[in-house]
Amino acid sequence: MERDSIGAWWHHAEATEHGRGWRAVERVFVGRGEELAVLEGARERARAGQPQRVLVEGPEGIGKTALVRRFLAGVPHVLYAEGEDAGTGPAFGALEQLIGPVRWTDPDSAGVTLLEALQKALQKAGGVGEDAVTVVVDDAQWAGSASLCALGFAVRRLRAVRVLVVVVTRDITDPRIPEGLRRLFTADAAVRVRLEGLEPAALRALGDALGPVRLTVRAAARLCEHTGGNPLYARALLEQEGPGLVEALERSDITPPAPKSCVELALARLASCTADAEALLAAASALGRCCTLAEAAHLAGLADPLPALEQAVRTGLLTERQGDPVVRFPHPIVQAAVYHGLGPARRRALHRRAASLAEDEETALHHRACAATGPAPQLAAELAAHGRRSAAEERWEQAARHLSAAARLAPDRAAYEQYTLESVECRLLAGDVPDAAEVAERVGGFTESGWRSYLLGRLCLADPVRAEVLLRDAWRRCDPAADRGDRVLAARIAGRFAALYGSVARGTEAANWARLALRLAPEATATDTIRYLALSGTATSGGAARALAELGPLPDPAVASPAQLQELMGRGTLRVFTGDLTGALRDLAGVLAATRERKSARTAAAPTAPARSPVDGRTYSASFRITAAGALAAAEYLAGHWDDVLAHCEPALSLTDDSGRPHSAPYCRMLAALTHAARGSFAEARTQVRRMREDGGPAVWTALAGAHLARTLGRPEDVVSTLAPLLPPSKQDASGSADSTDSSSSFDEPGAVPWPDLLADAWTELGDHRRAAQLLGQYEALAVRRDHPAALMRAARSRGALAAARGESAAAESAFRSALRHAQRAQEPFGRALVHLAYGQFLRRTAKRTPAAEQLRWAQGLLVRLDARPDLERCERELAACGLGTPARGTDVAPLKADAAPLTAQELVVARKVAAGLTNRQVARELVISPKTVEFHLGRIYAKLGVASRTRLAVLLAAGNEAALPGRS
Repeated sequence: MERDSIGAWWHHAEATEHGRGWRAVERVFVGRGEELAVLEGARERARAGQPQRVLVEGPEGIGKTALVRRFLAGVPHVLYAEGEDAGTGPAFGALEQLIGPVRWTDPDSAGVTLLEALQKALQKAGGVGEDAVTVVVDDAQWAGSASLCALGFAVRRLRAVRVLVVVVTRDITDPRIPEGLRRLFTADAAVRVRLEGLEPAALRALGDALGPVRLTVRAAARLCEHTGGNPLYARALLEQEGPGLVEALERSDITPPAPKSCVELALARLASCTADAEALLAAASALGRCCTLAEAAHLAGLADPLPALEQAVRTGLLTERQGDPVVRFPHPIVQAAVYHGLGPARRRALHRRAASLAEDEETALHHRACAATGPAPQLAAELAAHGRRSAAEERWEQAARHLSAAARLAPDRAAYEQYTLESVECRLLAGDVPDAAEVAERVGGFTESGWRSYLLGRLCLADPVRAEVLLRDAWRRCDPAADRGDRVLAARIAGRFAALYGSVARGTEAANWARLALRLAPEATATDTIRYLALSGTATSGGAARALAELGPLPDPAVASPAQLQELMGRGTLRVFTGDLTGALRDLAGVLAATRERKSARTAAAPTAPARSPVDGRTYSASFRITAAGALAAAEYLAGHWDDVLAHCEPALSLTDDSGRPHSAPYCRMLAALTHAARGSFAEARTQVRRMREDGGPAVWTALAGAHLARTLGRPEDVVSTLAPLLPPSKQDASGSADSTDSSSSFDEPGAVPWPDLLADAWTELGDHRRAAQLLGQYEALAVRRDHPAALMRAARSRGALAAARGESAAAESAFRSALRHAQRAQEPFGRALVHLAYGQFLRRTAKRTPAAEQLRWAQGLLVRLDARPDLERCERELAACGLGTPARGTDVAPLKADAAPLTAQELVVARKVAAGLTNRQVARELVISPKTVEFHLGRIYAKLGVASRTRLAVLLAAGNEAALPGRS
């Protein structure tokens, strides 16, 4: 039977593996944890008397047999068979492997015998609860129709027996598999395990296990791309090439090697081809994984390539589709096998001819570099010059490829290091440095220079202190006034300083460094957010309104240049800081959409061929896309578009994980934490805060996330302790808490993520009215100077809460009314809801229940739309306590017996708080009542429920018990 073109490459290898016997377990087995868990789950269900059908599918060499054998290693009762290639065995050969040789006349009688054998095996295995009998047919496509029909006959008649049947095949749609068996194993009741290639992490583990190859993260990613994650291909290369494989995989400008057996097979197939077909295949392999038929024919010197193409397709070495001018190799390994089978002289001759035929400089340089045999100073200089031009145009991937090729052909160590440093920088900007620590270790071995220190500083932004030290050393080593080279380096260093200070909300410094970078070399800052940093730094340092007035008209994001797109993103942030959320959302949503449209498309072209560029010739770095997502999500959070916040933050966070730089999106992680906390998704919020701490990002964003979570949980002590890092260290007492509210930091600027009102509220709840008043005085003054409606609203609300806590009812009333006036101009629904809620609480405590209910209903409507569950629950408890409006959800009364007085809504709330472990004082703070009132409610609760202690109350109201109390619906 004809095997598929890819499978044929590994026919001999698989046959060798099968020959060892099914109990042989791979010495090296990596990954596949999820698949093993699926198989184990099916086995457990079979042990419970539910017969299971499991289909394991995947291309040849993907590890199906290894997976099943690993699973069977701990299984005691197994019937195992494997198909024999090309149908060379007897008609019922597979069935004979399962139950022994018997003469059958037809599949049905053979199926009856199989059922009898299974019954005997079950009796031997034991009774109910004992292990299942597992039947495995490996390589089912070769097992023969008779055996498979008999298996299907038996499987259809399995009822409430402890049997697990596993069929292993490349493709269940293979015509050699009977239709009846196919339906059984593709039905909804069947379990399907489709094996894909191993992930790069698993390939690294494979290299470690095989030794002595230690794959870098980048090399593992390239090996995954080259082999499709196929473990058999990967293992062959690891064992064949040894440590040299890492160097080959690290170089994006060359074709990685192919397993020797694949090269030998390619040579054999090429030998069977006509001279024209062989020439066409050779030319196509030199052009990459795919190319147009015209390009390959031109390089091969063929006037009519169609006959040659037909033969190449018949041999399985090329594929083509009607109407598509592009021809492709069926797998990267096939292209590599053909290419490396040509020999060095033939390969170089093809590349020299391809260079002479190229219509553009980039393609010509690529082929000239592939044809070069050693140091080539002139060619290296040309490659470096082209790479630098690509970098200036923000085409980072192309720049990295040409600079890497320049390093390979450099005439001396100094040139090699310089080209390598620039190549690594471009890879960073393209998001192609999956492990910064590995790259930093390599760069650390280079000669000390400004470029080395600059790049090391760029690589360690997870450690801002060390990054600042390295960048200062780089700045010291360059002279911007000396020559063009130093001026370019100085612009890059200044751009990094701007990004560093922007990430920790040091707005003035970020803006100053960004403007300096633009003055030095605006086209060579290697920071594609440099104009945004200048504007956002101005915003966080108090100049948002002025910068917005000075900013000229800008085009629609869809037609904006990269520089204009940065300015549009900056304008959006300026509008956030001036309170114009509508305009901010329009700008920032347009920017993010534009980056997605122009993002570099992943094509099927080989990495050894020049990549096709996006529409405008530029790609946007991972940093730019993350920054754009964070800027938009910040506006959405304030505007109450919380679903959109998560929708934009999650892809940005995924991008940081994919690029191996989890510390590069702390702002997005903070916004996700704030949104989860406000919605009561505390587990998700805590996860984000924990990740921020683990990633070592800027403390300011971690503090803000933790403080907002603590506020929602009703823990003012944690709010104060978490926000301490935002206050100047010189103003903190020995215990770490602040003794002054004077702060020169820029992250208290109105328009940033709110926090001064949180800290003032926490101090108010803790009874530290002096500190709360000091902080509010400064915040109010700043809000007035900026004329920021939302900040004025938040400050007035917090001032009202402070006045109420001091017993100054008239001042509180005035402050709350002022907050309502400012709320009319503010575009922040959550902030408005908190104003209505706080005012309603104050009115209820002053026995003004009707106006209190009115305010609380306003708050309720806003909170319902936001799905802000924790604050909504507080609001509904207040409404219930008013005796007006809708009672709080879940706070219906709970009498202990039919004639017992029920708990009031307020008593039930107190009971829940006490049962949760809060002290009387903590309950009083949470419910805005006095500790004496808590004691009064607690006494009535004990009497009504017939309990005498907090412990007994906790047991009575434990999860699942409260609903069972008499009188509960």
